[in-house]
Amino acid sequence: MTLQSPPGAPAAAELATLRSTAQALPLRDKVRLLTGSSMWRLHAQDSLGLRPVVLSDGPAGVRGTGDAEGETSILFPCPSAIGATWDREVAFETGRAFAREARDHGVDAVLAPQVNIQRTPVGGRHFECYSEDPYLTAEVGSGVVRGLQDQGVAACVKHYVANDSETDRTSYVSRVDERALREVYLAPFESAVAAGAWSVMSAYNQVDDGAESSPMTAHRHLLVDVLKDELGFDGVVVSDWVATRTTEQSANGGLDLVMPGPGGPWEDRLLRAVEDGTVPEHEIDDKVARILLLARRVGALDEPALPLTYDDDLRALVRRTAARGTVVLRSDVHDPVWDRPEPGSIALVGPNAVRPHVLGGGSSTVAPAHVVTPAEGLAARYPGARLTVARGGDPRRLAPPLDLVRRGRDGAALHATWLDADGSTLRTTTLSGWDGFWHDLPDAVDTVVLDADVVLDEPGDHTIEVGVVPGHTVEIDGAVVAHDARRSGVEVILDSSINNPAGVATVVHVDTPRRVHVRATLLVTRAQGYGNMVRAELRHHVPGPSPEDEIAEAVEAARSADLTVVVVGTNEEVESEGWDRASLALPGRQDELVERVLDVDPDAVVVVNAGAPVLLPWIDRARTVLWVWFPGQEAGHSIADVLAGDVEATGRLPWTLPADETDVPVPHARPRDGFVDYTDGVHVGYRAWERDGRVPAVPFGHGLGWTTWSYDALDPVTVLPDGDLAVGVHLTNTGTRDGHETVQVYLEAPAAAPAAPVAHRDRPARWLGGFASLDVAAGSAEHVTVTVPRRVLEVWDPNSARWHLPSGEYRIRVGRSVRDLRLDTAVQVRDTTIDKE
Repeated sequence: MTLQSPPGAPAAAELATLRSTAQALPLRDKVRLLTGSSMWRLHAQDSLGLRPVVLSDGPAGVRGTGDAEGETSILFPCPSAIGATWDREVAFETGRAFAREARDHGVDAVLAPQVNIQRTPVGGRHFECYSEDPYLTAEVGSGVVRGLQDQGVAACVKHYVANDSETDRTSYVSRVDERALREVYLAPFESAVAAGAWSVMSAYNQVDDGAESSPMTAHRHLLVDVLKDELGFDGVVVSDWVATRTTEQSANGGLDLVMPGPGGPWEDRLLRAVEDGTVPEHEIDDKVARILLLARRVGALDEPALPLTYDDDLRALVRRTAARGTVVLRSDVHDPVWDRPEPGSIALVGPNAVRPHVLGGGSSTVAPAHVVTPAEGLAARYPGARLTVARGGDPRRLAPPLDLVRRGRDGAALHATWLDADGSTLRTTTLSGWDGFWHDLPDAVDTVVLDADVVLDEPGDHTIEVGVVPGHTVEIDGAVVAHDARRSGVEVILDSSINNPAGVATVVHVDTPRRVHVRATLLVTRAQGYGNMVRAELRHHVPGPSPEDEIAEAVEAARSADLTVVVVGTNEEVESEGWDRASLALPGRQDELVERVLDVDPDAVVVVNAGAPVLLPWIDRARTVLWVWFPGQEAGHSIADVLAGDVEATGRLPWTLPADETDVPVPHARPRDGFVDYTDGVHVGYRAWERDGRVPAVPFGHGLGWTTWSYDALDPVTVLPDGDLAVGVHLTNTGTRDGHETVQVYLEAPAAAPAAPVAHRDRPARWLGGFASLDVAAGSAEHVTVTVPRRVLEVWDPNSARWHLPSGEYRIRVGRSVRDLRLDTAVQVRDTTIDKE
């Protein structure tokens, strides 16, 4: 990975000076600075000229603080789409664009990038990560860090560390051996620190790395010995939200900042711990100094922020990046879609054609001003074509939102009543709209009663649902249909069930128009750091065609169209922070829809709108398959740009697409007896596929683009002074279009002697050593040099606690994916000196 020396004398001297500043503050003032003042803000300190530092969620856009009603943000492609570009410049530009959005929202630090490893395809936050490979993750993540901080906005790199699944994420213990931790899971964080990251977020989970077993908010070995002392991290370690459970242990364990606030385990309890001598005051001074350094870096303390220089069109960037990150899984060799004549008629079918999934659930959520649908994008690009849109069935389990504006009584959506703990009325109000939440309720409010009269005027069976968390009574026309006396707390936020709550459903038959009365009596959720709130998502299934009727309609549309585009994928019920997936299958009857469309139109283009791997049992039948990720707010335009051939889809898979769930090396993310055991060691992702010889549907690194390539020759390997390797590659664009190629270099280790250390014997069969991108005109030949960092050749030796370079002959394999290798050579490594063969 791209590494450099730890921060040097200037940063160390600045921290020392700020420690002196911290020492001069009263103890109570110092401790006060170490817990947030609110959900997103830190405390000010007037005596120092310190204003509040403001944080906000990433990693697919800067959400803001929620202070401005109706606040919107630019929604970028999901991090996996950025990883799929395999392009350091795209990552850097994404970071700079995040910084501009942050400044526009009054934000100083963005909780991004997320550099955890995609260890299992069922991981709930898979789409928030860049890759299953540590080197690719490190290069892309570090690019985002550099881009953010180039514009004076702090990156907060998360989630440190071994936080790669969501099930029981606040309690499980990740048991990972020291070598796997160093070579795989710590590697992207090491690279981010070398890139100068100003903050790091400690994860919810616990880690047992053989040296210590404790929560990551209190893991002194990993936070202090490794991160701060060894790697030279001079920034702030901030807790994940509500992750800190202890006082002395976390304060002595290397955590610097508890979020959110007010409240939590520090504040007065930490003050008493220092006064009692269980937490040394010098620990407090170091934490305060780090927060002051962060504040100075972002312009919140005695120095202005770096000037904002990035002023590119952000919507154009989102559109361009989403198109470039699109991966061509399959392409019709004889009739590629981007070379076809403009169609006179287009059939746009599939559930994600009607309702594209443009972002994953949880902390990635931002609210764009508008999302361009596939229909809007195709209509804009092909204004003369006749466009037919057919959903082809709804794969969601839950009903869509209830249209209270149309169906509410006398134009009023809801009547709300606040009750105290004795049942006395505190307030009644009429709401003209309802987004499912009521935040920031006063402490005196114990219960909120919502009443709505819903007009049902279509004949047939209507389904009324109320999505709720524990602590509710739901009545339909006076009949209790659900009751739960438990009061929910912060756990419904941590497991994300509050974002997509299960529905309490009632079927109402309608012969003639009628009104149905819905009442939800909701106990207030009291969530430390998040405030007091109630949650009730009102949903409604209108009588309509059956799934079979909708599929038949889509098939008929495809039968007569010049161009058929089928958009399938996941949705908000499937991919989200807070839970892991139970299956890799596309939800609903989407596979059947694709098969039946291909029966009548074998040239149909299938577009997969998903963040993480899904099974595609029809992939060998389809002539053109595009993977578009969660493409962000310009989704429709970016898809149209690729289909029309206006922008090349240059993406390469940053993970492995399985053909069968039984082949997946790590098939689930469930803890066993409270532990997640990293038994795969360093053989993560495609490395395990290579070791085991299993055949995926599509291999790591694959992406066809829109032209063809010849890999012609390799230069003799050059050994650089720092021990890196320079691999020169000659290649030719043999197609008829100018193209963008990503040259991938893989390494194969020498055979180790039986008596060699385990780390030398248990190495991946093949792993990514470097990559580079270049643009080549049609029919032209070019040369590119790929740098292979010395570190990716090395192994971590637990016995000596250092990096070591095993001797022997390393094969250098060059090609277009881990399974499409065109050229190879070898280098000899003797001790720590590399000699070319």
